[in-house]
Formats: sequence, C-alpha cells, structure tokens
Amino acid sequence: MSDQKEIELKSPPLDSVSSVTFSPSNSSHLLVGGWDSCVRLYDVTANDQKTKFDHKAAVLSCCFGDSTRAYSGGLDTWVREFDLERETTRVLGQHAESISRVVWIKDTNNLVTGSWDRTLRLWDPRAQAPCTATHPQPERVYCMDAVGTTIVVGMAGRHIYTYDARKMAEPLQKRESSLKFMTRAVACMIDGKGFATSSVEGRIAVDYLDPSPEAQSAKYAFKCHRQTVDGVDHVWPVNALAFHPVHNTFASGGSDGTVSMWDHTAKKRLRQYPKYKEGVAALAFSADGAKLAVGVSYGWDEGPKPSAGVGKTAVMVREVGDEAKPKAK
Repeated sequence: MSDQKEIELKSPPLDSVSSVTFSPSNSSHLLVGGWDSCVRLYDVTANDQKTKFDHKAAVLSCCFGDSTRAYSGGLDTWVREFDLERETTRVLGQHAESISRVVWIKDTNNLVTGSWDRTLRLWDPRAQAPCTATHPQPERVYCMDAVGTTIVVGMAGRHIYTYDARKMAEPLQKRESSLKFMTRAVACMIDGKGFATSSVEGRIAVDYLDPSPEAQSAKYAFKCHRQTVDGVDHVWPVNALAFHPVHNTFASGGSDGTVSMWDHTAKKRLRQYPKYKEGVAALAFSADGAKLAVGVSYGWDEGPKPSAGVGKTAVMVREVGDEAKPKAK
C-alpha cells in the first residue's frame, strides 16, 4: 500500500545515492549527488528534475551555498561550484585525493571540504585564489557537519575534531569517538550544544561540546538499526543522521532500510517509518522541517549482489509531522 505522506522522485540517480540536501531558502529545491557521477537539482513539489551537472567520477557530497549556488566533491578530487540559474560549472580547485564532504558555512560565507588526503580546506568562491587555507588532519576525513561557526569532523582512527570556522589554525577540541568502530556519519544539534555520530556497527553516540564534567556526564551511546532473525542478531551500519531544524530531534538511516526519529534528550525513539527495499544512504530535512529527503540504494555492505543486479535506487521525500516533536517533559 502506498504511503500518502511520501513521494518518490522521478529520474533518480542511476547508481547509489551519496548525498541529499535541501536549499536553505526554498524547501522545494533538493540537490542529490550519486555514484553515477552526477549532481541533480529537483523541484520536489512539482516532482521534476530541473537540471543535472555531470562529473568525471562519483559524487560523494554536495551542498547549497545560497539558493542560487551549489558545491560538490567526490572521487575526481575537484571542488566544483554550480550556478543553478545559469546552469554553469566552475572548478574552484582540488584535493590530492577523493573529497568525502563539502559543507557551506553561512556565517562566514566559506566552503569547507574534507578529503581522504587528510586535510580540511577552506574556500572563498569570491577570491581570485579560492582556496584560502589548508589544515592537515591526523587521518582521512570521512564525515563532517557544521552549525553556526562550529565544525565537527569525523575521521578514520575514531578521531573527532571540532573547529571554529573563524580561526581554524588549531582545533577547539580533539576527541576519540565514543563508538568502537568506524565513524559513518556526524550531525550537529541545531542549538549548537552538541552532535551525534554513528558507526558501521549499529550504534549512535550523542555528545556535547561543553567540556565541563557535568556536560560530559550527559553523553551516551545506544544500539539501533539491528534485527534479530531466527535468534541471530543482525547489525547494520548507520549511514546517515540529520537533526530537525525546528525541534532539534534527529533522524537516522541505516543499511537495514529503515529511518527512525529520535528524541536525544528523552533518550526515546519517536517513530520508525516503513522499511524501504534497500538501505538508507542519505538523509536531509528541509529548512522549515516539513520535509525529509531519503536516499535509498544498496550500500554494498554485503559485497556484490547476486546476478539479478543491484537493487533499485530511489529518492523519497516524506512529509514530516508531529512525530518529529520531542517528548513532553
């Protein structure tokens, strides 16, 4: 039975979804990056693909700057800027290795990119030489998110660094992940007080930026995206996290094909949506919190699929209602 609160976008990526992100000012505009080497711009209200930008290799991350500019990075190592109105592309520069994450910092009008070359790079698209700084990291950058001027970076080796985008010469904090296995995703709380990380081993950790013992005593981790089948516990990677821009609750998506909504303060799951036919690779809320975009595709967690081929790739857009509101205190 079809879900009346959810639509499936037409003309989805031809290979696995890597990134979904809504415009900061238009909740109908959604960018989708994929392993088919394309960034697509959709009007989700009209269910129409507005334009498409081709790359030389798989796109791992994309983001909006303002409503008319977007950025991407991926396996071809190039940082690209897109003029969404003129449908033109400009290469800002590149990393030495694949770019895992691109994040726009609205408060400073800068782009931050993280790479497997163990660097963060800061970009000012208005400058004649757009790459304004390179900051070495102890390991490969796997994931990154920002709120205000605070940037949280998840790396190999379970390194979690936080930075102030206005003065990035040194990290604000250097931490070791609360999770025992590889960090898969990070998302910042909307109120700027903390962040959530997830791992390949079916766990999510909730951390707080305040270094005081009182604040640190509130951090915790929990198991999720697990299934018991015939007495055997199946554990799935948690691939995506996204905080609701109004309620500060968060959504998680896993290779088990489910999306759950969590109240991290009450330590409760608010809702689990119906299961998808493939894993959940990416999540994003619209700026008004009324929509949730879900990138659905096989994540190769179990190696190559049988000869029948890779499962269907889809981008779903769901209406978000009261299930995102935190539990009453």
